[in-house]
Amino acid sequence: MRLAVIAHDGKKAEMVAFLNKHINFLHQKDIKIIATGTTGKHAQDAGLEVQRYESGPKGGDAQIAAEVVNGKVQMVFFFRDPMDKHPHEPDIQMLMRVCDVLNIPLATNPATAELILKGMESNA
Repeated sequence: MRLAVIAHDGKKAEMVAFLNKHINFLHQKDIKIIATGTTGKHAQDAGLEVQRYESGPKGGDAQIAAEVVNGKVQMVFFFRDPMDKHPHEPDIQMLMRVCDVLNIPLATNPATAELILKGMESNA
């Protein structure tokens, strides 16, 4: 199973903290992490194993959307910063639309991501 993680600049530390908090569960379930470039770099700097794509503004969101379309990503955690503008908003909306169309779990905040992982735990 592959989990895509993306976080806007103001949410990157929160994403890394979330992943660290749940790293044992992710390893136990053999969940591989992919990420947009800068989010992935932050995760790698924290010692996490992550496959990195381009940064969001350089097409990383679109690359991850393509992985979702191709059935290579089963969950997306995208910690968005709703208080800031993002030049790649069309790519963000496209990724969210693809997740909705293909019924892929999408968490845009830690509370929802937590519930997705708890749901996985209870279905084990």
